[in-house]
Parts: sequence; C-alpha cells; structure tokens
Amino acid sequence: MTVSPLLVLCALGPEVWALRGGDWRGAAGGPPVVVRTGVGRRRASLTVRRLLTAAPGGYGAVVVAGFGAAVAPGIAPGDVIVADGVRDAEGNHFAVDSGAALTRALTVRGLTAHTGVHHTADHVVRGLERRALHLQGALAVDMEAAAVLAALCELRPGLPAAVLRVVVDTPERELLRPGTLPAGVRAWRTLRSTVPALVDWHLRNDRPDRGRRAPAALNHPTSSTLPQEAS
Repeated sequence: MTVSPLLVLCALGPEVWALRGGDWRGAAGGPPVVVRTGVGRRRASLTVRRLLTAAPGGYGAVVVAGFGAAVAPGIAPGDVIVADGVRDAEGNHFAVDSGAALTRALTVRGLTAHTGVHHTADHVVRGLERRALHLQGALAVDMEAAAVLAALCELRPGLPAAVLRVVVDTPERELLRPGTLPAGVRAWRTLRSTVPALVDWHLRNDRPDRGRRAPAALNHPTSSTLPQEAS
C-alpha cells in the first residue's frame, strides 16, 4: 500500500524553517510537505484548498503547527498547546480527535504539553479579550487553524488532522514586551523538537489495519469532528 506524506501548514517563514530542520527520519510516506500559508484565515483557506484540489489523495494527514499565544494563566513560553477542538468568532467548532494522542507523544519526549480548545481570531488578541476567551474555555489563540479545518471538512472529511501551537506569549508576558525575544528563541527550538512526536502520530495513523472514520456531527449545528485515524 502506498503511504502518503504528512502535509504541514505554517503561517510564518521561521515556523517553516524550524519544522523543515527537524528530525523526520522514519516519517510515513517520506519527508513531509511543509508549506507556508501566510497569516490569517483567508490565506490559510486559499492555500489548503489549492493543495487539496491539486493533489486530492496526496497527503496522509494534515498538521497545522507554529507559534501561538496562550490565553490561560499558568502556561509558560515554550510550552506546547495541542488542540482537541478549534473554534472561530462565528461560532463554528471543530472537535479534533488527535489531541490526546499527540499530547502523549510530546510529553513522552520530554516536552511540556497541554490539551485544549484553540480559538482562531482575525487579529492579535490582547489583555481583556484574552481573558474573555479563556473564560469561554480556550487555552490558545491563533489566526489560521479554523480555516484549515473548515476546508478539510469540505474537501477531505476523512483526512486525519492535528493542530499544535508553541507558546510565545502568555497573559502574564504579552507579545512585544522585553521578554518576547528570548521566548521566541525558546519557542522556535521547541517547535523543531515537536517533529519526532509528529512522526510517531502520523505513523500510528498510517497503519493498514486502521479504518477511516467519517466526520460525526456534534450537537452544535456548525460543529464537526475531524478524525484522528486513517487507513
């Protein structure tokens, strides 16, 4: 059976650089396809739709990875927040089944990882808005993931997906403060260190004895579940 490579989507060039330089030895389907989408939901949506349309069966799983902001207290720069759900400002919610398994794979490799909901915003979130998102149940905020998951639900609903963000700034240490540069270096190194866990997660999903699950609707009328397991 032919195994397809992992598609890794990042918004920024430094994120692509970090992930391409990671240890991808043993990756299912060979080296991953690492693509910069640009910042924001529109760019992320256009990029993933173009890739999936051009190669409809060309990827074994999709990962959205990069830097992000924590909205919950007690999370340190350099920690990893893995999504078990992603929502957007319009109330759409995507439950991501890969969260627990990927978190375990990261912690086994000595990384500090948390599992929770990511909120996809259209702008940099600060101060009271960050606190409000936490009170609504979010752990992290980004600007791309919901758009990618919406495209997957439409074009490839059976494709396994995962979302992770390495924390650069926190409610206690917001972006552009003096500690941002050291936190950014730490986050870059951590992002590169997540690669073996991504390899392990993708390998588990590409076992031939695993069945593909279709998305299951949740109670929310605009919610979908993205499967963890693949063929």
